[in-house]
Amino acid sequence: MRKRSLIVAASLTAAALTLAACGNDDGGGTSGSPKASSSKPAAKGKVGVILPDAASSARWETADRPFLKQAFDDAGVEYDIQNANGDKAKFQTIADGMLGSGVTVLMIVNLDSETGAVVAKKAAAQGVSVIDYDRLTLGGGSSYYVSFDNVAVGTKIGEGLAKCLTDAGKTTANVVMLNGSPTDNNATLFKQGYEGVIKAKGYTVVADQAVPDWDNTKAGQIFEQIFAKEGAKIEGVAAANDGLGGAAIAVLAKNGLAGKVPVTGQDATDEGLQRVLLGTQCMSVYKAVKAEAKAASDLAVALIKGDKAAADALATGKTADSVSKKDVPSVLLTPVAIYADTVKDVVADGFTTAAKLCTSAELKAACTKYGVS
Repeated sequence: MRKRSLIVAASLTAAALTLAACGNDDGGGTSGSPKASSSKPAAKGKVGVILPDAASSARWETADRPFLKQAFDDAGVEYDIQNANGDKAKFQTIADGMLGSGVTVLMIVNLDSETGAVVAKKAAAQGVSVIDYDRLTLGGGSSYYVSFDNVAVGTKIGEGLAKCLTDAGKTTANVVMLNGSPTDNNATLFKQGYEGVIKAKGYTVVADQAVPDWDNTKAGQIFEQIFAKEGAKIEGVAAANDGLGGAAIAVLAKNGLAGKVPVTGQDATDEGLQRVLLGTQCMSVYKAVKAEAKAASDLAVALIKGDKAAADALATGKTADSVSKKDVPSVLLTPVAIYADTVKDVVADGFTTAAKLCTSAELKAACTKYGVS
């Protein structure tokens, strides 16, 4: 599960359907108008993308937006990418504007399934295909779903915590589960993965708390309360992403325990990877967002061209919608566990750079130690 795995994940971006183009930005998000080359005309149609926020994880603006923009530019697709900034009313307003502007395909990362389903059904009523990006909209009836195998992501988190506890010489442990938002179906799947590992290992769960809206400030407050009750009894933390992990680590640091209590994460954010290098965070999970964005772009292009057979051929997986009781055609990519000695693989894959990670004397020394360059 090292560089070979990263290469396998990245290879998912090799699907064709790439057409030359260039785009431009505007102040309201990101929009692009394709300029077709003489040999590869642009696909006719427009895709609207609604990202959820910029606070729960840095990935939405630092990774997903630029990778989606690049994929649409390469495919010659006109696009409009906007961010709801955690506001459900704004999410719906953006959707209404995009539908009114004549988008052919709508790609959404819902803030919760309820509001996401309203948007998805409104789009479908107007004959607009909907792609759930990264998060499945339960009961939304979306045409396709592009994400990672999120139970596998959670399993990587659980296995990572177990590895770090074993490395610390612990065969039993009192652990905290710091879960994602209860309104996010992904958070449910992540927890399913790591809770399965935790139970199989026989660890004692001393606290099991969800964090509303993946809010890192709330995560810090929640973990502060857990620590006030459990204190030094806590021997490990299964945190559902790097933001929640960072919040827990900040509390542990105030109590002189940062690096002594293994804490997990997910998303391979720069901050998370820096903590992994320094040893205050046990591990993260890398999801090749460029591959995810490319897979979603390929689906959008096929749908814009009216080629449902091509879209169906790309979505070879199935994901069960527990509300509609139907299977959603899916593209599911493979996550990779990242430890200090494999941070360099995330850099090699082009997801981040050494310049962004190795920003202090302490981090530069860690980068040298673990071959990050």
